[in-house]
Amino acid sequence: MNKNTVLGWATFIMIIVGLSLIALGAFRYDDVAGWGFAAVGIGFFAIAWVFNALKGRV
Repeated sequence: MNKNTVLGWATFIMIIVGLSLIALGAFRYDDVAGWGFAAVGIGFFAIAWVFNALKGRV
């Protein structure tokens, strides 16, 4: 596996984790903790976007 493949898998895994965190915040927790889960999920999306942008440049 080269660096681009590793970054691709990292992006995919972070998108899955981000979606699951947003789903936890939306469907499982109805109080303030749900907002925290959703915010962390959006943060995972931002980091996955950076990993995707780094493919081919590192």
